Amino acid sequence: MGDVNAPPGLSVTVLGCSGTYAGAGGACSGYLLRTATTNLWMDCGAGSLGNIQRHVALLELDGIVVSHSHPDHWLELPVLLNALRYGVGAPDLGMPLLWTARTAEQFAAVAAEPEPTFAPQVIDERSTATIGDIGLSFSRTDHPVETLAIRAEHAGRSIVYSADTGNAWRLASLGPDIGRTIDLAIVEATLDESDADVVQHLTASQAGRQAAEAGVATLVLTHLAPGSDPEACRTDAARAFAGPIEVADIDATFRA
Repeated sequence: MGDVNAPPGLSVTVLGCSGTYAGAGGACSGYLLRTATTNLWMDCGAGSLGNIQRHVALLELDGIVVSHSHPDHWLELPVLLNALRYGVGAPDLGMPLLWTARTAEQFAAVAAEPEPTFAPQVIDERSTATIGDIGLSFSRTDHPVETLAIRAEHAGRSIVYSADTGNAWRLASLGPDIGRTIDLAIVEATLDESDADVVQHLTASQAGRQAAEAGVATLVLTHLAPGSDPEACRTDAARAFAGPIEVADIDATFRA
């Protein structure tokens, strides 16, 4: 596990990692990507807004990227809008916000216009973007709504986040298939092994196989359903993946 005080590089801090809903004391999906000069919030699930402020001030954020429109991945956005606009007095901030078309539609149904506090941009699997010194690319996953896995790169290091996906998507689409390595993969492991392929999510063993096929250096399991046994999930993933395996936990930091 990395340390936020370690030398500059590319790191990710877990702000929330519960699948579908947060268990007691937990939070839904949220991750803080950091370099020496950039703070990028990746997914904004319920509970992650409070947690991110232990690591950076809201005005220190350089941008936000949201993987898809399911509520457990974006519901803090309207609250963040109010915090920036009325709480910290930055209504004209123009913070970059990358999201899918459906996320934008759902936001519009519950919140005020995002501009000029945010500078929203609709993305899809063909998009690329740069926020600060972090380069981003995307791959559409196997999920009921348009969902984008995210590859983040900085100074030759990479972190890939699966977002939500079933087993028809390949982690390698953001690694070997495009001629690149994956230093750290954050991969969902929502389902119990007995429920494999029942819905479009992964089990821990499927996450492990995906990581092995993609030649990942380190695997982080995330989006576990509340009540799951983290060590059992690690064991299941290790049957397919021989490299280091971590299980996401709030405030844990991992370095690419």
